[in-house]
Amino acid sequence: MQAPEKNVIVSQAPTQDGYVSTHSPKTGTLADQKGMERMNKKQETRRDFKNVTMLAFSMILMCSWEGVLSTSAIAFGNGGRAGALYTNLAVWLGFIAYHWVSELAPKRLQKLLSYIVGWLGVLGWQTGIAFSGYLTGTQIQGLLVLNYPGFVFDRWHGTLLIIAMLSFAVFFNTVLAHRLPLVEGLILFIHVFGFIGIFATLLALSPKASHEAVWNTFYDPGWNNTGLSTLIGGLVAATAPLLGADAAGKSTHTHMAEELQDAAYSLPRVMTLATFANGLMAFVMLIAICYCIGDIDAVLSTPTGYPFIQIFCNTTGSLAATNAMTAFIIILSASSCITIMAGSSRQLFAFARDDGLPFSKWVAHVRPGLDVPVNAILVSFTFAACISLVNIGSTAAFNSITSLGTGTLTISYIICLSCMIWLRINSKALLPSRFDLGRSFGLALNVTAVGFLVLVFVIAFFPPVPDPLLTVVSMNWSILIFGVVVLFSMSYYFLWGRKVYVGPVEYVRVLG
Repeated sequence: MQAPEKNVIVSQAPTQDGYVSTHSPKTGTLADQKGMERMNKKQETRRDFKNVTMLAFSMILMCSWEGVLSTSAIAFGNGGRAGALYTNLAVWLGFIAYHWVSELAPKRLQKLLSYIVGWLGVLGWQTGIAFSGYLTGTQIQGLLVLNYPGFVFDRWHGTLLIIAMLSFAVFFNTVLAHRLPLVEGLILFIHVFGFIGIFATLLALSPKASHEAVWNTFYDPGWNNTGLSTLIGGLVAATAPLLGADAAGKSTHTHMAEELQDAAYSLPRVMTLATFANGLMAFVMLIAICYCIGDIDAVLSTPTGYPFIQIFCNTTGSLAATNAMTAFIIILSASSCITIMAGSSRQLFAFARDDGLPFSKWVAHVRPGLDVPVNAILVSFTFAACISLVNIGSTAAFNSITSLGTGTLTISYIICLSCMIWLRINSKALLPSRFDLGRSFGLALNVTAVGFLVLVFVIAFFPPVPDPLLTVVSMNWSILIFGVVVLFSMSYYFLWGRKVYVGPVEYVRVLG
């Protein structure tokens, strides 16, 4: 198929070679300009991010040690302390996009597979925005419950807090969009020094559990299989905060790359460093929590809804200290919501730019002078806000929708990696790269990653509790929702999408 010519590079003050000789926030470096020309895409956003600020973006997107605190109840309830530790370590090592499917897949499948992965990415990241807002909003709610134990909070209160967090994220991503790199850099300091402060406080003030209790005590709530129980609790709890690491490269950051200077060189290194640093911080914080948790049953039944808030209170014996420590977590969770909104809206914008969605032209439109995809941001906000309304009727239904993120994103990564494996096994030429792992070592990593992600994908759809605790309300219905969305997207593709969607590879130019 002839490559469409609707996205043509328009360079400002071009040299005789057609490129801007000195890089600027609008055009980026010479390598950035060549990369955009190769993909036949117009540079519509500013390249305000540099190495440090993109590292901050990646670290806050993952929000790993804060996420481990927020999801610890899942792991402690299925697998116990030892199960939480071992699965967290395994997930971190397992984690040490759709555009790439379009270029790496067998030619006859490029269009369909890139379309499928594009839809999976949209579904995963759009539900991720709602989940991020939910975590931040309910953490505020939990802190209020701790300070005002007589006050009864309804589900609609939580929904309003979610929408407030989403509105806060939209404000930062539109009005303060050009200040986002600066804000991310400042939040990185809170991320690091907040970790040090909370870690030191827990170790200094809490009575410690024995090594046997921490490293060799598992918990099975009724699965009759300790290994399965550990996987269900530990994998889900550990994957949620670390998913941003792989997501940073496969979907969200790949499109934030259009706002990073010298992206081809810097982005892979930023992703690698962020994955290592955040994974290490998460594992160290989890060790501290496991030693300092005290009575697990009492902590898990806390009225705040978050065990870490109760642990802070038990450790310090002070509401003021607990409020201060929890405030760090809330600030960082809100910052993560801003970051996820930024990345998710760019992923939505990029897929719409290739006509993969209904109303793609409007969604992908960037208003001159704004340099940010405002329409995509508003669509992301609206979608997440509508999902949050489900929480008023049923928190279980809301959780089923937001838990789709793990399953949809992992299957999209499986497809991407499988295409890479196909290329390596068949000795096909790989794309030129400034971050090359080599054919043999790269193949081994790809195969290992696919095996790991298949396990995560299967476990993501398991119910949270076994019989007889399982009810219709507490069932994990995300597999049903996943099937409905896949059916809708494929129906749209065969009825309309295949007529307008061509896949990014059709835009690619071969540069001399």
